[in-house]
Amino acid sequence: MRNKYIFILTITIISSFFLSLASEGFKELKRKNIEIDKKKNILSAIGVAIDNFTVDDIDEYFQSNIDSLIINIDGLVVNNISIEDLNEVENKSTGEVRYFYENNEFLPLYVETKENVIIMPISGKGLWSSLFGYFALDADNYSTVKGITFYAHAETPGLGAEISKKWFQDNFVNKEIYEKNNLKSISVAKGKADENSKYEVDGISGATITSNGVTTLLSRDLRRYEPYFYKNRR
Repeated sequence: MRNKYIFILTITIISSFFLSLASEGFKELKRKNIEIDKKKNILSAIGVAIDNFTVDDIDEYFQSNIDSLIINIDGLVVNNISIEDLNEVENKSTGEVRYFYENNEFLPLYVETKENVIIMPISGKGLWSSLFGYFALDADNYSTVKGITFYAHAETPGLGAEISKKWFQDNFVNKEIYEKNNLKSISVAKGKADENSKYEVDGISGATITSNGVTTLLSRDLRRYEPYFYKNRR
């Protein structure tokens, strides 16, 4: 009888050990998948065709062409912390994500050196969920839009979920966020945008709240980065 219990205990310990190993392995796999998904969306925001990219291709492009910066709320680059050091805090009411390190707020920024483009994370509230994406600007004038992507949300398919579709995101390319020296941002129209406007894109039929959410989050998040734009605009 004693040997029976020893056998059971041994099997339990061994099983727990292998389950623990598997759990750690899955954690690492999940972390890598999240990292690659983030990188894919950053590249999509700047118009890189990634359909045929492997994971190694994505990593290589990042290592060769993407620099990560941290700026403080005054628009100054901070060199002693990295993006991995930042603690993300989401406001569940507004969907806004803010970034902190040791109780001080900072802003993450990606710079694509090949085409001279900056990419910022954006976030806000839609109808049913928070919206998460990236927004890319020409780093020569900090005004011309190079692209936008939304990668995480729970909006209604065929309505608010259209923010993830190419037709909607292509609307933003070559629009402007500055009118002379004033940060104007970009509005999502109720219906068809004025084709002569540099500051407005077509809305999504039947998805007014989601469209308004995109307008709100863009204006708010771009203003957070405005001190950096101001210091670097030519």
